[in-house]
Amino acid sequence: MKIRVKVDRSACIGAAECTLIAPHIFSLDAENKAVVNEEAAAQADEALLWEVADSCPALAIILYDENGDQVYPQ
Repeated sequence: MKIRVKVDRSACIGAAECTLIAPHIFSLDAENKAVVNEEAAAQADEALLWEVADSCPALAIILYDENGDQVYPQ
């Protein structure tokens, strides 16, 4: 299954767990909100993406399957 990642910026609290686990995929912008490096995310290991999403205290990292269906959070 190929996972796609999105950040719900309205939910993001800038905890930065994502940047600690996957700094090549996530960064914080000037508003202290997570931003996804789409190219790096597309190349990332799916297990890493699940780990990052699960680490977000605000559930702001959303994962989608290859059909565009949301698989995390449920």
